[in-house]
Amino acid sequence: MEFDTKTPKSVTSDPTSFASDSVRQRWPVILTGAVDDVYRAISKTDDPEKQAEGKKIVEQLGALKYEVQHDRKLSPIEVDDGYPEEIAAYNKEIQDLGNPSWLDVPWLFSECYMYRRISTFFTLTKHWKNYDIFARQKIDTFRTSRNAVLELASRYKELIEQIQADKNSTHDEEAEKLLFTEFFEICLWGNATDLSLLTNLTYEDIQKLQGSAARKAAEKNILINDLPASYEILKKARADGQEERRVDFVLDNAGFELYVDLVLAGFLLASGLATQIVLRPKSMPWFVSDVLPGDFSALLNAISQPKTFFETQSEDEKLQGKIPEPLSEKEAEDLSFVFQDWATRHAEGQLVMRPNRYWTAGGSFWRLPHEAPELHDDLKGAELVIFKGDLNYRKLTGDAHWDPTTPFQQALGPMGKGSGVNVLSLRTCKADVVVGLPAGKDEELRKTEGGGGDSGARRWAWHGKWAVVCLSQGE
Repeated sequence: MEFDTKTPKSVTSDPTSFASDSVRQRWPVILTGAVDDVYRAISKTDDPEKQAEGKKIVEQLGALKYEVQHDRKLSPIEVDDGYPEEIAAYNKEIQDLGNPSWLDVPWLFSECYMYRRISTFFTLTKHWKNYDIFARQKIDTFRTSRNAVLELASRYKELIEQIQADKNSTHDEEAEKLLFTEFFEICLWGNATDLSLLTNLTYEDIQKLQGSAARKAAEKNILINDLPASYEILKKARADGQEERRVDFVLDNAGFELYVDLVLAGFLLASGLATQIVLRPKSMPWFVSDVLPGDFSALLNAISQPKTFFETQSEDEKLQGKIPEPLSEKEAEDLSFVFQDWATRHAEGQLVMRPNRYWTAGGSFWRLPHEAPELHDDLKGAELVIFKGDLNYRKLTGDAHWDPTTPFQQALGPMGKGSGVNVLSLRTCKADVVVGLPAGKDEELRKTEGGGGDSGARRWAWHGKWAVVCLSQGE
């Protein structure tokens, strides 16, 4: 806590905050879903030992839900699951915060603590050690994103083939800049399907969140757009003849969002704006939909056999009597092309996965240079470090009550000026914290329908309708 911003943090006791809404409304739904997932897994095994362990996990999840709903104190994590320093850090923070209760605690820490504690329910078992309670949801949501997946596969194949064909011809910088913008905007709006927020949406609602028409309509909702300056960084490195030009992705959600991250990564590599992409996933099931290393393999497996994946009935489709439409030959070929392109780049070391357990620590990234100096030094080696999604934005800014006109770089503290890291945050707004806005913009947005008005709540920033693309150059 000593390295954190002194600006007050978002707390669950603030009735005008999304933090309050989350702890009371969203978290019980997420924990109920976790219980349901384990029950489903128990019903599919005949192993009595695995069943018994599963039932104990269900009890632990139920007890945690009870604690949250009845405002119990956050209890220290008393088990050693092989990472004693992590657990000690979480327990020390609980103590330093004065042993708070769920309904009056800094939001960022308590949410991280909840997922870290859930992890211990599984890691100490024999049969559930590596089980991801959210895996089924992640891959199911990717299947329901079928229309957008196919649309992007077709677009990707056309553009990559075009880039490869044009490699020996005159470089069209204006066209490249437009493509750069398009691919980044696809990547930005990809997290419109953050699973932790999709607790009440139907299949049709999910589909409406995706696709080119939705992206076009949403362009005007990007409140800050530092993509032009980001393009200049990568273009200059290439023009200067730098042999190694790395771009890192600190990942957010799996499924469709990981797919669009890889679409952007493939474009950056094919265009020569990057020579290597480093993907940085989480190390444990985290915030429902966050990427684990296994999600990368699951996605590649899915698109390696697109007909099997999209034409096989899911459990829910079987219950509803729905039969998926077959893919056309072109659709299957487009996805096979995408798979081959990414698999080849992965095999050749252009696309690598580099996990680090620091991404599941309980604090903000203000602490990163001090608590994880080796990771900090590694990040300095990239031309650009893209932090995806809302949680990473909250961690970058300390999830604090900044004045919304505070410059983004200032709100990053030690990860801003002088950090040596070029930070690019792609974020659709799903929490209260927001910085870098022009004077008067927050007030203007509060006056829009559902924006919060005079309630004291910044409701316009809760639901992913608005986005920011913020760059901090770390020199």
